[in-house]
Amino acid sequence: MSAAESSQHPSASLAFLTLGAVGVVFGDIGTSPLYAFREALNQVSPTGATGSDIISVLSLALWSLILVVTVKYVLFLMRADNEGEGGVLALLALAGRAIGGRRGVVLVLGAVGAALFYGDAVITPALSVLSAVEGAKSIPGIGAGFSEDVIIRIALVLLVGLFALQSSGTARVARLFGPICVIWFLVIGALGILHVSDEPLILSAIFPQHAVSFLLTHGVVGLFVLGAVFLTVTGAEALTADMGHFGVAPIRLGWFALVFPALLLNYFGQGAFALNALEAARSAGQPFANQDWFFLMAPVSLRVPLVILAGLATIIASQAVITGAYSLTQQAVQLGLLPRQKIQQTSAGHAGQIYMPTVNWLLLVGVVVLIFGFRNSSSMAAAYGIAVTGTMVITTCLAFVILHWLWKWSLLRSVLFVLPFLVLDLVFFGANILRVVEGGWVPLVIGAAMGLVIYIWVKGKSIIAQQEADGAVSLDEFAMLISRRPPMRVEGTAVYLTANPDIVPAALLHNLKHNKVLHASNLVTTVRTMSVPYWPAEERRSVECINQDFSRVTLKYGFMETPDAREALRRCRPRGLKVFADEVSWFLGWHFVRPRPRTGLAGLRMRFFAWMQRRSTQAAEFFNVL
Repeated sequence: MSAAESSQHPSASLAFLTLGAVGVVFGDIGTSPLYAFREALNQVSPTGATGSDIISVLSLALWSLILVVTVKYVLFLMRADNEGEGGVLALLALAGRAIGGRRGVVLVLGAVGAALFYGDAVITPALSVLSAVEGAKSIPGIGAGFSEDVIIRIALVLLVGLFALQSSGTARVARLFGPICVIWFLVIGALGILHVSDEPLILSAIFPQHAVSFLLTHGVVGLFVLGAVFLTVTGAEALTADMGHFGVAPIRLGWFALVFPALLLNYFGQGAFALNALEAARSAGQPFANQDWFFLMAPVSLRVPLVILAGLATIIASQAVITGAYSLTQQAVQLGLLPRQKIQQTSAGHAGQIYMPTVNWLLLVGVVVLIFGFRNSSSMAAAYGIAVTGTMVITTCLAFVILHWLWKWSLLRSVLFVLPFLVLDLVFFGANILRVVEGGWVPLVIGAAMGLVIYIWVKGKSIIAQQEADGAVSLDEFAMLISRRPPMRVEGTAVYLTANPDIVPAALLHNLKHNKVLHASNLVTTVRTMSVPYWPAEERRSVECINQDFSRVTLKYGFMETPDAREALRRCRPRGLKVFADEVSWFLGWHFVRPRPRTGLAGLRMRFFAWMQRRSTQAAEFFNVL
């Protein structure tokens, strides 16, 4: 149930929405303890970390959670919502409203942020599920049987099954997400409590001077460690992206009351456990070895249930990212950044429950390629941070536009407020850029590919729109001409869907040319995507009567809504519009793009645009006029 729905149903309580938020919003960041602390220690020194290193790495992790997640996202960015919705494209629409249109740098920022999200969406399921299955190696007696190949096969079976189930919807199993994740956070918090007493000195990591001193004294190594530490905050974007489903209060309550304390306790426990292992290794005269601290913290008798619980938690985290990819793609299509895609509603009661086959199977292909390419979570971890940090930089820049142009803050106040967040984001981004060779190139390649697709689509559509406008006939002048020399008339209503309601649709001209008739009522209809997530139903339709033959109809939808032109026109009668419901003929123009025989990048770009256009979902299906 969404936050908007809860306001209409008094029985929906804050506790219920918070439970749902815990199951959906925090899955990604909640599974970071599986690998984040281990990978950060891996970057410290090839000869092994010292006690001071362990405390410093933990201090970096804790303050990353405090500054990035708590201060920036929970306390600041959750205030910059677009009618209750968040996420990079919601911020793009809001920033576009602030400057009077999505153009220039704002459009580029939104497009790049959307492109980078797909890199994150491919890596998250692969890394999280793989790291959970690797925990089986810590089970005494049977752990040796879980070779790398066995782990890969198990992870692939889980992930292929997860993607295969998407078409049937997740409404039923989603009810279990919240309770399972609550158990997960309680368990990881309890594991941390079990081991903090091993080395109470670890509590000193809460003092930020350990983090600052480490970065100042370790040079490039400190930046590599910082890039790995960023794994602790991956998933922070979900806090704003899912605001529309649960509301601000439930997400904040879930973070402060359960998720944040559980993460802190678990990281403290891992640090204390690692310090204890370091002292034991020194006492035995052996070198200190970095290990899978998360699973080793658990008592031997609880390892099997913990691995199973971790597997469930990572599947839930993967589901949240997959669903987020569907939502982002739907928004991108509505905002004109991507070609129309087939969208299937998988729940009659929840409009947000959708399935997009093309997105689903492309994500699965990417996940499978990553797993076979990297083969283990440690290798894959290097590829994780760049896409997320890049998106964070973009959201901060869009937030600046909103503060200054929409909220009317002064330039100085806006800069002073945003600059610390931007510097923090850029530091993390720079630290992750150093890991490009280790695997960080993967999300950059995925993001660049998606960015190129967005650019080609937007550019191609603008060229078509310009060509349509050149030499077009004004609809008002055409209506006046027809009234003077009327052609043969037939009963019924003709609906012409067009992107530009000010000019005569090509389909109308072709109908007159070939059939030499005009319908009794002609509706030149345009579907507009507004810069808000949901448009009020009572303001959905606007009708402008040109004359007795023609009317100009505008149907408005939010960027998170699925248009239904047929249903919207049925409701136009109360506004005096003459619609013969039983005799409606729909006319939709279709642009067949045939690129000129050009060589080089320009020719290749237009051929790719033509290919995308031919394979995009037909307007009749997308606008539900069939």
